[in-house]
Amino acid sequence: MTDEALSTVCSAKGCGAPAQWALRWNNPKIHTEDRRKTWLACDEHKDSLGDFLTRRSFLREVEPFSG
Repeated sequence: MTDEALSTVCSAKGCGAPAQWALRWNNPKIHTEDRRKTWLACDEHKDSLGDFLTRRSFLREVEPFSG
């Protein structure tokens, strides 16, 4: 798999499905307020990845992804 293909798949461990969602987050203890990191998610993992980030108060935005 190429780096380009890897960058458009779901970030859930072991998932190789195409990403449909971009979960934008930051850790306020180590990132500035405007800094955003991105996890990509397929439809199946959008909620579980989002819940993980939400429980830690890291999730900032969820947007459709069109790699």
